[in-house]
Formats: sequence, C-alpha cells, structure tokens
Amino acid sequence: MDILAAVSHYITKMVSNPSNAIKVLLLDAHTTPFVSLATTQSELLSHQIYLTDRIDNQKRDRMPHLKCVCFVGTSEDSLEAVARELEEPSNVLTKRAIERLAEADSYELVKEVQEFFADYAPILPYLFSLNYLPSDSTSLYGTTSNTWNPDALQRSAQGLAAVLLSLKKKPVIRYERMSGMAKKLGIEVQHVIKSNAALFDFRPTQVPPLLLIIDRLNDPVTPLLSQWTYQALVHEILGIQNGRVDLSLVPDIRPELREITLLPQSDAFFAQHLNDNFGDLGAAVQKLVTDYQAKSLSQAPSSIETIADMKRFVEEYPEFRKLGGNVSKHVALMGELSRIVGRDRLLDASEVEQSLAGSGGGHAADLKAVQTLIAAPNIPPANKLRLAILYALRYQRSSSHAIVAVTESLTRNGVTAEEAKLVNIVLNVAGAEQRQDDLFSNENIFSRGKSALKGLKGVENVYTQHSPHLVDTLEVLFKGRLKEMSYPFLDPAKALTGLGGSNATGQNAGQRPQDVIVFMVGGTTYEEAHAISKVNRELGNSARVLLGGTCVHNSSSFLHQLITAPFAPSSTQPPREIATTSSTSSAGDRPALNLQLGGINVSVGGAGGTGVYRSSNGEGVSVQADGLKDGVRDLWGKMRQGVERFG
Repeated sequence: MDILAAVSHYITKMVSNPSNAIKVLLLDAHTTPFVSLATTQSELLSHQIYLTDRIDNQKRDRMPHLKCVCFVGTSEDSLEAVARELEEPSNVLTKRAIERLAEADSYELVKEVQEFFADYAPILPYLFSLNYLPSDSTSLYGTTSNTWNPDALQRSAQGLAAVLLSLKKKPVIRYERMSGMAKKLGIEVQHVIKSNAALFDFRPTQVPPLLLIIDRLNDPVTPLLSQWTYQALVHEILGIQNGRVDLSLVPDIRPELREITLLPQSDAFFAQHLNDNFGDLGAAVQKLVTDYQAKSLSQAPSSIETIADMKRFVEEYPEFRKLGGNVSKHVALMGELSRIVGRDRLLDASEVEQSLAGSGGGHAADLKAVQTLIAAPNIPPANKLRLAILYALRYQRSSSHAIVAVTESLTRNGVTAEEAKLVNIVLNVAGAEQRQDDLFSNENIFSRGKSALKGLKGVENVYTQHSPHLVDTLEVLFKGRLKEMSYPFLDPAKALTGLGGSNATGQNAGQRPQDVIVFMVGGTTYEEAHAISKVNRELGNSARVLLGGTCVHNSSSFLHQLITAPFAPSSTQPPREIATTSSTSSAGDRPALNLQLGGINVSVGGAGGTGVYRSSNGEGVSVQADGLKDGVRDLWGKMRQGVERFG
C-alpha cells in the first residue's frame, strides 16, 4: 500500500505514450502539486517530456508540432482551459464533461481520453493529503463543528475514492461515532463505490481492507504541540507546502536558497533523517558536512594527476555538485531552525506542553509553569496561546482550574482578544464533552494508573513523551477489541467479519485487518505520520497502515482552520461549566481532595467541610485534587496527606 508508488505509476503510464515522440505535459493548479510530489524533472525527461507547463498559462508559445499530455482535474476552470486549448490549435469524469470536450475538439486533435485516479498529494509512502487548506473564504465546516461545507465534503469524497481506486481497494468502512462529519463522509464514499461498481470490481481478499474515518477534534492536542523530528519541526516552524520550503525571510540567505525542495524521493539525506529528533539531526548534518569536505579534497586540482583521475573527476563531478547543493540546503535549514528554537525558547515551552499533554506534573505545577511562560516577554504570542489551550483542555474537568484567569492573562501579554477567543472555541468544539475518548487518561483511577505506567516506557526524552491518540486506537484495533459502540461499521452486517471489532463471532472472532486506511477529517500531522511509520515497522508483513487527511497541519493552520470556521457566535464564549465554576468558587474554598465512588462522594477540606455525601453522579470512580499527579501511587499518597492535614 505505497501511496507514492501508486501515483508515480499513473504518471509514468500517462507520459510513456507515444514512446517515440517529444511531448509537452500540461497541468492545472489542482494536479501540479501531485505531480511535483510523485516524480522529478529527470524522470519526466527520460520519457521525452520536453516542457511542463500550466494549462491556464496564456503566454505559452504555441507548439502544434509537439504531442501533448494534459493531466487536469474536473473543475469548471480546468475544463474551460482544455476547451480553449482545443478550440485554438477527473476524478471520475462525468458523461457531460466528456461531451463538452468532444464538442470543443473541432479539429479532432484528441486521440484518447483516460482516467487516472491520482486526485491526492502523495507525501510519503504511508501518508497522503487532499490539500484542502481552509481559508477565510473556504471553510471545512458548516455552521457547526459536526457539519460539512458541501464543497469540502465533495472534495474529500472524491479524493478518498481516488485513493481507493489507485490502490485497488474496496473497503469495509468504520467511523468515529461522535463525529457527524466522519459518518457523513463514510456515507458519501460508500455511495461513490456503489455508483461506480464496475470501477470497484476488484478481486476479493480473504480479509477485506478497512477504511477507518476519524475526526481531528477527537484529538486536538497533537497539532498544538511543538515538534522535534526533522520533517515535523520544519513544517511547524517554517511550513512545507507541496514539498517546498520558503526561506526568503531568513537573514542573509543566498538567492538560490530562498526556496528549497524538501522531498524524500529526491533527497537521500532527508529521506534517511526525516524522523530523526533535533539532537540526532545536528550530528547527522555535521557528518554530512564532514563527508562533503573529504570529497572536496578528492576533487581538488592537485589530486588529478593521471588520465584515470580525470575520468573519475568527470564521472563524479555531477554527483559532487548535487551533494554540494544538498549540504548548503540542510546547513541553511538547520541554522534557521536552531536560531528560532533559541530565540523563541521553544525548548522551555515544549517541556511544559509535554507535561500538559502527558502524565502531567500536577495542576499547581502546570498552572505556575503556564503562567510564567505567558508572562515571559520573549515567548511569541502564538506559543502563549497554544499553552493556554493545552492547559484548558487538560484541566477542563478539574474543580480547581484557572482557565478564565489564564485566558485573561493572554490579552495582557501580547495575544489579541480575537486570538484569545480560540481557548473557548477549542473547548466548545473539542472539549471533554465533545470528545468520545479519554484523551488524557485522567477520567478515572484505572486510566490514571494506565497513564502512569505508560509514561515509564518508550520515552526518548522529555520533549517527545507524547504519543498521538491514533496510536492507542490502532493498538486496540489490531488486538480485535475496537468497540463497535465507539467505532461502528457503516454497514452493520460487516461487523460479523471481524476487522478489529469486538462483536465478531465464530471463525471471524479476533480477526484483525491486514490493510487499514485511516482518514482524518480536519487534517492529520507529521507526528502522526511518524507514529504510523513505527506501527508499520512493528507490524512487519502482517498488516499495513496508510494515513491520510484533508490536509497536513501545523499548529498555525489548525488554529486558523478553527478561527475562520463559520461557527455560531456562542462558540467564542466560555462553556457553561467553565463559566459556572469560575463565578461560584475560588481556589481557597474547594476541597483539597474529592473522591467519587459510585454514588458516594468523599470530600476532605474545603468550604463544605469534610464528610461523606450521597451524589447523583454514579458514573464510576473519579479523582479531582489540586496538585494531584497522575498515577495510582500519587493518588494514595495525596489522600494520606489530605487526611493528616485535616487531623
């Protein structure tokens, strides 16, 4: 299930014929990034592509003596451009679109029309994007966080159908239960499959592939964290758009490095180190420079003494020049990343972010760290905002939270009032009441213990403790325990086939899927892509996972997606429980310890005094305490301290 190979195969197929003629490749705005990510200029030249240009380029010279390959989308603008091209010597194309092109082809120039299902951006072999980046004029959402913008829904359904067709997969579909958008997209994809039954008539497999549609808002934490692997760090700080990075604002940058290409297909160093952490990356770049210096000595004029030396020099010089350009690119990139990391105190901010997203250092310690960094003058406003949102998500259900105070401190320390509203927007659309899963493993005593144990293993360093929620979902899926109640099958009859479900019976019980395509409505991240690469390595040949999303986010694009969404004005107001808690209580009159055991509440300290009370909430065991650390050991230690303090 190599998504890069699938698109590369399509491009090779379309430019190979006729094989003995010089050709021109015409693209539109939709297909240009797909081609640039999947192939190189050298590969196109090997198939006699003399020129690659945009079909809407009105200044292009006319070359009627050359053959032409047009690879365009099915938008109205693209069809109009093709019609103009024919009058002046698809996703799935509709009959009317083909008829329109035929009517415009008055000179009978078109010899053949083919469909290539490359309607997505192949970023890595296991990662694709639909490149749907919301803007002020085009939103992903409808009027709520559970409804689609119709254009975004159509684009997502078409893109997902193209992925399935290019990989020759007819999947069983599961979706996140609390996401109306995930279910709606699943229904649309299923409709496309049924409407094009002949296209999806693939040879059945013993275990059908699985399409798992999930929602970004069920895990709003991952896109808000600072990243420390090469590809993710570049995207977070500088941004990667279709494999290109803009360095034009870097001080004293050389002209040829103002915009660089960063693709694993054409950059061996990047392919090898794209998932290295920041520390290992520095050592790798240093070794790259050392190797280049050693080669420079071998290419020096003083080293060329014989005919054999001259021959070697001529053969190796192109590769030597390419290596020189690569060294300059990565040294410049590493230098800029280091400069910004130091200037913005990203290491300090990241440590607090990881504490908020992981097992935590306790509410009192986390609150103090957040307030300290928000007040710091050399922390950028965008990073202060991220810290406040992470704090609000983490401690939304804590009786001692200070979310309103933290939000108010933002506006006093460089964050605009409009941007500060994002704290409330995130809580309203992706808060504890909207998420279906226990994101922080702090809902009850058992998940807290699991969180503590999880924090003891597999942590590379303090800046990379966080593991995306997607990893937990896949772990349960491959164990055959992903509950249909939380992730139902779009077709209930398919639940009996197993596919990671917990309700399969007979010979299908415990059957795990072999090919899984995960699509994230609202965009995925490079951190999750890195996690998928690890999962695939662990699975070996027993199963394969492919990740895709409406786009690939960094923190800026994720927050921009939310603040530009046409949500109701009430989404910018504090959630009811936050406003109520803030107006009716203060830190001094809350219990030092509050333990809920079924319908019984045990309270130690606070304005209400100490005692045992009957509660109407019987949803299980929950713990809330100021300064209480995650983990069973800390829970009982704090309980003992609270009782002693009361005595």
